[in-house]
Amino acid sequence: FFSPRSSAMDEAIKAMDGTTGYDAVIVCTSNIGQEKYWQGRLEATLGQAAKEGALILAVHEDWGKDGAGNGLGTLYAYTKARAKAKELGVDLDEKLQGGWAVAIFHTAGKGTRLAPLPGSENNNKPGVKLVSTMTIGREKTELTILEAVIRQTNSYAPYRKGRCSVFWGDQIFVPSAGTPSSGAHHADILACLGEMPTAEQWAERGLEKYGLIAVAESGEATQVEKVSHATAMSLLSSFGPIKKVGPSLGSFSISAALLLAMLEEFAVELEGKAAKLDSDPHFWMPLTLSAESYGSIMTGKGVAEADSTAHYARMSAFKTKFLEANPGPGLFGCIDAGSSSYWWDYGMLKLYRKNNMLVTQDSKEAAALRTFLRITDKKAGSTIAADVDEESVVLGSDVRKGTVRCSVCASVIAGELDVKDCLLVNVTAKKIKAQNCVLYNITDDSDEGLEFPDGAVRADVIVPGQDKLVVKSHIDTDGGKVWKQKLEGNAMSFEEVYFMNADVDISEAQRLAKQAAKGVSTQLR
Repeated sequence: FFSPRSSAMDEAIKAMDGTTGYDAVIVCTSNIGQEKYWQGRLEATLGQAAKEGALILAVHEDWGKDGAGNGLGTLYAYTKARAKAKELGVDLDEKLQGGWAVAIFHTAGKGTRLAPLPGSENNNKPGVKLVSTMTIGREKTELTILEAVIRQTNSYAPYRKGRCSVFWGDQIFVPSAGTPSSGAHHADILACLGEMPTAEQWAERGLEKYGLIAVAESGEATQVEKVSHATAMSLLSSFGPIKKVGPSLGSFSISAALLLAMLEEFAVELEGKAAKLDSDPHFWMPLTLSAESYGSIMTGKGVAEADSTAHYARMSAFKTKFLEANPGPGLFGCIDAGSSSYWWDYGMLKLYRKNNMLVTQDSKEAAALRTFLRITDKKAGSTIAADVDEESVVLGSDVRKGTVRCSVCASVIAGELDVKDCLLVNVTAKKIKAQNCVLYNITDDSDEGLEFPDGAVRADVIVPGQDKLVVKSHIDTDGGKVWKQKLEGNAMSFEEVYFMNADVDISEAQRLAKQAAKGVSTQLR
């Protein structure tokens, strides 16, 4: 569905440099340890991810065991951030109503499909490293997925004054349609829109795999979830003539008025911290679809008719009351990211590898990604005595001898490195030999070094007070499908690693990992 074009997008990418952005950045994490980590980390990198002077408000979701869902989770994150801001002498409601641009970044979740990398970051999924560097004090450090997402989404901030934007913390997109202003609707959602396709085009583009946004001639929008062309046409029949349709990016923004009204509407659920509501099926769909269409979709999702009927009635009453009190803007619209947008997703191991390896390629999209990651020199910050080809990207590394072919190496220290089609991030060893591998957060002090089978994945886990844990996988393995299995060569399943990491001090684990790597690099001098 995505067929990138470059001109305006290249200019947009150049502006994603951390100099502009949101006035308040709310990061919703999984636990108190991650909250403390991101509060400190994002304050330390102001001007490189969040803009200089931004108010950083990291919080964690202490909800029931099934989670709040991204709908209630958004509202709850805001309430916790509002309380934290109050302790700092800032009235967040007042600032938002007065024109602040506020953003919430959802990072909670286990990251099962990215395993074993989140485990190597002590469950700090948004802290998984990318092939780029930034500076904290006098030290160079790797850019994380979350910081990249914040840097990219900053481009919407100037056009969303007095609104709260909500983004997911594992995908980066570069809009081909520019950054249109929000404000015509109390809520709007990002989507890659195109003309309404035929049944054949629908199937060809695989649109049945996406949550879809449909925009009527009036400019009002609605959402349907993962349906065939025939089903979509049936569900949308009461919506009016469809002007454009496209896959949703999920990210949305809401006016201060709608946010405060929803906080009031769901006050009981926010207090009880037990219910679970997602934004698409529980907010946008009942607010925009007919009762019949909504009931049909929810029945297909296994929801009892009585429950979906009751929820629809509740949201319908809310809609009527809200629009009477807040006339003018429409209720729900769409911000078109363009059907030619770049979309770099890092939420799955396969996509993490693919989109990091993209920087080696000779294409407009690869050049755009290098610009975004600030890779102006493919060998920046490196001391290289090995034979490295022109395609490879070797950043902040020290490689004494060997051959590097079509590979990406970030923060790699090696006496001898022989790799082809590999991705290495934060690896220190005396010798490394690999092909088609992903090697992440590894320190090895053995004289014989490391040799990996084709397609291997390895990520080490450091837990203070325990021996280093080596976790293995394969580039074709979906961690979500084998989450509870103990893969060959592993002492634990990915799930057991997740539980082991539950209360780890992330900063201390990182300190110990750096200390171990420094010890090996000293031996190589």
